[in-house]
Amino acid sequence: MTWRPALARGWRRISGVGEAELVPQARLSGPMPWVIAIMVALTIIAASAGLALRNATASAAADLEGGATVQIVEANPDARQAQASASLARLRAMPGVTSVRLVPQSEVDALVEPWLGAGALDSDAIPVPALIDVRFDRPATPARLAALRGVLKPIAPGARVDAQSGWLRPVFAAMASLQWLAIALVALLAVALAAAVLLAARNALGANRDTIEIVHLLGGTDAQIARVFQRSIGVDAAGGGVVGLLLAAVVILVLGRRFASLGAGMVDRGALGWADWLLLALVPLAAVLVAMVTARITVLRSLRKML
Repeated sequence: MTWRPALARGWRRISGVGEAELVPQARLSGPMPWVIAIMVALTIIAASAGLALRNATASAAADLEGGATVQIVEANPDARQAQASASLARLRAMPGVTSVRLVPQSEVDALVEPWLGAGALDSDAIPVPALIDVRFDRPATPARLAALRGVLKPIAPGARVDAQSGWLRPVFAAMASLQWLAIALVALLAVALAAAVLLAARNALGANRDTIEIVHLLGGTDAQIARVFQRSIGVDAAGGGVVGLLLAAVVILVLGRRFASLGAGMVDRGALGWADWLLLALVPLAAVLVAMVTARITVLRSLRKML
């Protein structure tokens, strides 16, 4: 009979090594592996951006948490220098202060030159305040800053005391928002990956509907059929995940070198460490897991509707 060869082929496709032949798609030849590669690459790039922002924010916050800046505002250069020297001596004797440094005038001029211009700094028309960098053994709380102001008031009445972390508070808030955006992008890409696998599994089921019916006649179960699709899509996801990981690594390394050449302190502190790279390496594994679970659930639900 003509149906016997078909039954034999269907049985071979669900038994032994030939089980995966139920989905006759050559590995890395269809669009699915490349779709997964693109999804994985974008996910790793988004995750690396979030990790870099986290590293930069944590490093900058740790450095600035226990710091304060004292500005000696005085129009007379001689009086300004005298107040700065007296403030240095008083701050060094203050409990809880680990280090005090008078910022060199060359550094102060370099900070304000982009806004005032080199010509304005050469003249005495615009007095530039003296800056003192103060480091505490603990975070610079409002109480500590108030005590610092009280100590300096008799010596430098025009002194201004600011927590260094306060200057970058808006920057930290913006970076935190960008981190949440990176997390949202990773979640959206995971949903998009699951949707792509769902469509691919449904298309494969439709293309192999006749074979599936024969397998059912031979006693094949839904779990066996689902395992075939799950294994096939898992292999495709693994291949696409490796390609996506390599592509994302190249992009991250190139961008890292570009940002490193800027010489910006906060940017340099956002470099990825070994723990970050290990975390990024888990993204392809997570993609394989999502693809296989999505394929199995999709196939099992579709088979229930077919019967």
